[in-house]
Amino acid sequence: MQKFGIQEALSSLGVKKKNPGVSTGSKWLKSTGALIESFSPVDGKLIGAVYEADEKAYRQVVEKTTQAFKEWRKWPAPKRGEVVRQVGEALRKYKEPLGKLVSYEMGKSYTEGLGEVQEMIDICDFAVGLSRQLHGLTMHSERPQHRMYEQWHPLGPVGIITAFNFPVAVWSWNAMLAWVCGDTCVWKPSEKTPLCSIACQNIVNEVFERMGVPEGVSCVVNGGAQVGQWLSADENIPLISATGSVRMGKAVARTVSERLGRPLLELGGNNAIIITANADLDIAIRGALFGAVGTAGQRCTTTRRLIVHENVYEEVKSRLVNAYGKLSIGNPLDPANHVGPLIDKQAVKMYEDALRKVKKEGGRILVQGGVLSGKGYESGCYVKPAIAEVENEYEIVQQETFAPILYLIRFSDIEEAIGMQNGVKQGLSSSIMTGSMREMELFLSADGSDCGIANVNIGTSGAEIGGAFGGEKETGGGRESGSDAWKVYMRRQTNTINYGDTLPLAQGIKFAI
Repeated sequence: MQKFGIQEALSSLGVKKKNPGVSTGSKWLKSTGALIESFSPVDGKLIGAVYEADEKAYRQVVEKTTQAFKEWRKWPAPKRGEVVRQVGEALRKYKEPLGKLVSYEMGKSYTEGLGEVQEMIDICDFAVGLSRQLHGLTMHSERPQHRMYEQWHPLGPVGIITAFNFPVAVWSWNAMLAWVCGDTCVWKPSEKTPLCSIACQNIVNEVFERMGVPEGVSCVVNGGAQVGQWLSADENIPLISATGSVRMGKAVARTVSERLGRPLLELGGNNAIIITANADLDIAIRGALFGAVGTAGQRCTTTRRLIVHENVYEEVKSRLVNAYGKLSIGNPLDPANHVGPLIDKQAVKMYEDALRKVKKEGGRILVQGGVLSGKGYESGCYVKPAIAEVENEYEIVQQETFAPILYLIRFSDIEEAIGMQNGVKQGLSSSIMTGSMREMELFLSADGSDCGIANVNIGTSGAEIGGAFGGEKETGGGRESGSDAWKVYMRRQTNTINYGDTLPLAQGIKFAI
């Protein structure tokens, strides 16, 4: 049973009708920036607004976070980990209202909103353990009575630019790891979901004030592209982690690289599931269905292409069409609904344009799309998930459309299927459905999927935080979350110690006077 209505959730999280949008932690700064209004795609209603950062407020944030870094990096890593553990406990306390805000402001189902907050809790748990494992290596020196090792030091203030589709989880992937590594953070959230950032900052502030964390360790700068440009060009911010479109990522990478900063990019995906003749079709259909329509197709890991063996193609097509006919589309806060709205009317237009291009290029629409209207659909952001038979080479298929459009493609042999899977510019997530060990191993080999994520008998979406998340090619090459992704938030230092009473040189060089 849901305890919180949306107004109760907003009140619990300290989100008001009008909110300052710039913070160095407990201090919210005044700004002359424009007011960013947040309208819910669920019902089209105004939820609230935030003031975007002006340049003066932005500079104040950078100055404060730079100062805070000098103190925060001195805290022992396990002590920083204890702070993050407390953040995780606070997120458990606020899981329901924050999940509801995520669902209402972004439009994903309530269960997915709760799942996103759970991701935040999970990465806190991961980071706490990591705080006692920021390990280096010891190497043998070629010189007698010398010892070599490497260690990792905090990098500095980290800029985090996030997208609307995961308005809180992706920030936490970066912030929790950066904090245990000894870095401070400046978060620029999506201007489409600004209220989620206010809620998160309020939650963190409760913990940081209680734990005596320096002002400036957690900062927020709401705003549009201009704020992102300030961050990208700022030499005080050594790392910029940016999640969003390929176009945005290229602009960030160019600016950050020009100043020899460090970009961490998580960009577009054009993900495929290969269904072979050896697949368990019950599993394959379920994986494809959630992958294609979950979050209304607005995940970077959404299943956009289904590459199906000719021997099972007709059965897969028939079962998918039947399953799509059972989807319930509507208010995502109602657990009876499978699919919520797109983020805004611009996204709806992109969806409609994509379907027109499918037809223009010769594709066949199997499940008709369209924009829903009438009672319950007043926001104009609800659309029908669509399925189309296409060729992989179609221009529209080569692009990422952030909407619930699934492309069906036929193949005859596994090498052909892998070639189709790899035959796009993006390289984030991929999957194969098969009961054949040979097909599985080929897919996972160097001759197989070229994506950063390659799954077997599960879909393309739903990554766990324990593994490094990210992709190749136009997806940007970044890695966040689990495994050893923490290293990107630190700087490596190699150390050599001479504990003898002579000074031998490396490579046998002789130098005497």
